[in-house]
Amino acid sequence: MQTISPEPLAQAFVEVADTLVDDFDLIDFLELVTGHVATLSGTAAVGLLLADHRGHLKFMAASQESARLLELFVIQNNQGPCRDCYATGEPVVVADLNLAHGRWPAFTPRAMAAGFRSVCALPLRHQGTVIGALNMFGTAAEDLSEDDARIIQSLAHVATIGILQQQAIRRGELLTEQLQGALNSRIVIEQAKGALAQLRGTDVDTAYTAMRDYSKRKGLRMGRVALELVTDTQSHPELTMRPAREV
Repeated sequence: MQTISPEPLAQAFVEVADTLVDDFDLIDFLELVTGHVATLSGTAAVGLLLADHRGHLKFMAASQESARLLELFVIQNNQGPCRDCYATGEPVVVADLNLAHGRWPAFTPRAMAAGFRSVCALPLRHQGTVIGALNMFGTAAEDLSEDDARIIQSLAHVATIGILQQQAIRRGELLTEQLQGALNSRIVIEQAKGALAQLRGTDVDTAYTAMRDYSKRKGLRMGRVALELVTDTQSHPELTMRPAREV
C-alpha cells in the first residue's frame, strides 16, 4: 500500500479535529473518518464498526457503500478481521486473503468474490477500552507498512476519542436531566408538605411522614402525589383528611 504523504495527512487531522464539537453528528463524523482513511491508505474500501452493549459489532460508516461491502461488515459480527480485532484489541493484518480460508471460512470467500485480496483491521481503542474496529480492504495482495499502520491507528484513536466524547456528553446530559428532575421533584414535595401540614393541622415533619407512608401504601411515587396535591388539594382526600383525634 502507498506511503502516506504529509499534506493530506495534516488536512485529515485538521478536518477530523474541527468536527469534535459538542453538537457534532456522529454518522457524519464517522463517514469523514472512513473517507480520509481510504484516501490516506490507498485502500479500495474502508468501514467502521462499533460494538453495542452486548459486544455485537454494528456497521456505522464506510468510505463507499455497496451491497457486497455491507454484507462483509455484517458477517464480521460472527467472524472476520474486525471480530478478531475487537476481541483482542490488536491489529489484524492479512496481506493475502488466499491464506485466510481456514481462519474465516464464511468471510474470506465472500471478500474475495467482492474483489478484495487483502484486509487490515485496526482497533478503536482508548486507554484499554475497545469500542469497535476500522476495516480496510485492498484489491491487491499487499501489506500495510508499519509506518502507515501507525498513522492510520492514530487517526482511529482520534475517532475513538470523538465517539467517547459524544457518549460522555449524552451521559452528562442525561445525568443533568435526571438531577434537575430530582431537584424539581424535591421542590414540589416541600410545597406539598407545607400544604398538607396546613390541611391536616399538623407540623411539616408529621405531614411529610404521612405523605411518604400514604405513597408507599398506595404504590405511588411521592413526587407524583406531591405534584397532585399542589395542583389539587382534593386529589387525595384520604391523605388530606384531618386525623380523627384532632376533629
